[in-house]
Amino acid sequence: MVTSLIDNDLYKFSMQHAVIKMFPFARVRYQFINRGENNFPDGFAEELRKLISEMANLKLLPEEKDFLQKRCYYLDPTYLDFLMGYRFDASEVGVIQQGGNLQVSVEGFWYRTILWEVPLMALISELFFKMTKPEIYSQDKIIDIVRKKATKYNMMGIKVADFGTRRRFSQENHEIVVRELVEYGKNSFVGSSNVMLAMKYNTTPIGTHAHEWFMFHAAKYGYKIANEMSLENWVNIYQGDLGIALSDTFTTEVFFKTFNAKYAKLFDGVRQDSGNPLEFADKTIEHYKKLRIDPISKTIIFSDNLNPEKVEEIANHCRGKIKMSFGIGTNFTNDVGAKPLNIVVKLIEAKPDSFHEWIPTIKLSDSTGKYTGDKNVIDLCCNVLGIK
Repeated sequence: MVTSLIDNDLYKFSMQHAVIKMFPFARVRYQFINRGENNFPDGFAEELRKLISEMANLKLLPEEKDFLQKRCYYLDPTYLDFLMGYRFDASEVGVIQQGGNLQVSVEGFWYRTILWEVPLMALISELFFKMTKPEIYSQDKIIDIVRKKATKYNMMGIKVADFGTRRRFSQENHEIVVRELVEYGKNSFVGSSNVMLAMKYNTTPIGTHAHEWFMFHAAKYGYKIANEMSLENWVNIYQGDLGIALSDTFTTEVFFKTFNAKYAKLFDGVRQDSGNPLEFADKTIEHYKKLRIDPISKTIIFSDNLNPEKVEEIANHCRGKIKMSFGIGTNFTNDVGAKPLNIVVKLIEAKPDSFHEWIPTIKLSDSTGKYTGDKNVIDLCCNVLGIK
């Protein structure tokens, strides 16, 4: 189900690279969250543990290292050497099942455990469908669906990328999707977040950072300067590369208070991952204008629960106002006739260094239904940042 160390999203590697450089003593805890409240079948935890144990056999292959050196030039050679020696450690992961309820947790040094999130979710998703055996479309129909989407995106004249590793139906289906998008989406498909498939199909690996980057900075530095320190550290590490900033960890409204002319000019654009995308676009365009920056020189990456109809609506709204691209996940890799799982793995606590206690971490986003973390801590953060 996960057959390569780089069968993972690029932003896990780009963040791991940054963590090693900046926070080598930080420890973290992650937790699996079953948003869809699915019931997992009997014996699921036992099978999942077997798959997790097998992850220890994965290692970076020489040809994979060569690909990273050429296509991910912003990663230090020392980091790639580290990655050659990296092995997953199953002792960092805890799995408990009580009836249909599944609990999964990860704990350890951040620079090590950061790679677990995406493959863990991919394993949980694929194993669930393997054990429950839902009725799905034929492979010919699945291929036809992908080709029609690729054709539609070509006709829209927009850019789309595959962001679907974490909630894919299966690794096999994920590969089919990327293969067909490369072939039939030549005018629109720009790459995949999945490094293994980007390498196999000679397309661009895509990604920057995730919410956990900002969540950790809040634990280390406090909510008031979490966004600023997150952006500053990212710029210092990547010097302008990987220049798409995630805006909604503590709401976009708070983020834009920090996203001043300096950062707005240094970063190529921002990513929208929650809330109303049209409202976000308008706010972003207006923010650039206030900073006397031409919005058409910047990009919004939309990545929140997209499908062709939603993409078309957003594209029509933004065309001619700002550049845009679309990171499409579940609708690409789990559109097979079965209901996809609604699952996440989130950072829940951080110990920034050996002198700190464990500090709860939270994510607010622009959709209250996506808030994660302890309610008392969320209330504290809202009070500190003036969020109603």
